[in-house]
Amino acid sequence: MKKIGLSLLASALLAACASQQPAPVVQPAQPAQPAAAASTIAAPSAPVAAAPGAYNKLTDPNNILSQRAVYFDFDKYNVKDEFAELVQAHANYLTLTAGANSSLQGHADERGTAEYNLALGQKRADAVKKQMVSAYGVDAKQVETISYGKERPAVDGHNEAAWAKNRRVEIVYPGEAKFPKK
Repeated sequence: MKKIGLSLLASALLAACASQQPAPVVQPAQPAQPAAAASTIAAPSAPVAAAPGAYNKLTDPNNILSQRAVYFDFDKYNVKDEFAELVQAHANYLTLTAGANSSLQGHADERGTAEYNLALGQKRADAVKKQMVSAYGVDAKQVETISYGKERPAVDGHNEAAWAKNRRVEIVYPGEAKFPKK
C-alpha cells in the first residue's frame, strides 16, 4: 500500500512539473511579388519541400515556375515557341538550384493505340529535356523523362478541348504528389 501511495505521489509531482509546448511562432507574410518581376528568375531561396509558411517560387501563382505544363499540337512533339519562356524558366531554376532535379512526364490524348501514345509521350518529354539541356545548359542528370501515354488524362472528355489539355508534358519536382517513386 505504501508503494502505491508513493507511486501516485511521484506521478502527481511529475504531472505538475510537465512543461507545456510553446505556441507556434507566426512569421509575417512575404510581400506579393510584382507582376513585372514574376517572370524573372533569381537565385532560388527554398527547395520544393519548403518549411511551412516559407516562400516557395515553385508554388507562387505569380511566378512563371508555378506553371508546369507544356502543350503540344495533335500528333506532334516539337516544343512550340509560346512555351520557350516557361521551359527556360524551369531550366534556369534547375541550373541555379543546387541538387534540384525534375521529372518531365509526357502525355497524349486518348486517340491512337496505347503503344503509339506511350511513344509519343516519350518523344514529347525528350523534346522538352533536349531544349533544357542544349539551349539552356541544364545537366542532363537533373532531368528524367517518363511517358504515361493516354493513361493519365488531365481532362476527361472526348472533344478537341479535352484532347488539347491532355497533349502535354508536365514538369514535376521531388516532393510533389505526381513525382514518380523509385
